[in-house]
Amino acid sequence: MPENDRPDQGESETVTDQPVTVADDATPSRPSERDTVTLPLQFRIAPMAYFAPVMMMISAVVLAGTSLAYLGWTLVVPVLVAVWMFRLRTVVTESGLRAVGALRAREITWDQLDGLSFPRWGSVRAVLTDSSRMRLPAISFRDLPRLSAASSGRIPDPYAARDGA
Repeated sequence: MPENDRPDQGESETVTDQPVTVADDATPSRPSERDTVTLPLQFRIAPMAYFAPVMMMISAVVLAGTSLAYLGWTLVVPVLVAVWMFRLRTVVTESGLRAVGALRAREITWDQLDGLSFPRWGSVRAVLTDSSRMRLPAISFRDLPRLSAASSGRIPDPYAARDGA
């Protein structure tokens, strides 16, 4: 099946480097039951992704079994990867967004947010009013309805625009 004919991809999912502009009025319409969220809302890496460190651990056990003195350090790598994956998250609060990375966390207020950028490769970026960009870990295009509801309409929901048309 051609890539454009897949049912899980719509026209609104085109990848672009242009920022999605944040709504100026920030007054949401009456939320439906599916849009009801409690804050703070955390976006984390999917649980299925933790399969990778498990497979890495199996490989590391095999490697370390051949020579524990020289390859024993490989047992630490899957643990570090799992801790890194667990730490990555984006938290939506009433005051703004907090992006927790591997070594640091960065927080922005809603006033500093100008839009979102969806680069072809890599994670979603928040475009700030000073034209700088901040990476938002564990956020994808499919998370926009929940992100829109949690932001009280400050971030527009492209799926709602498609459903309303």
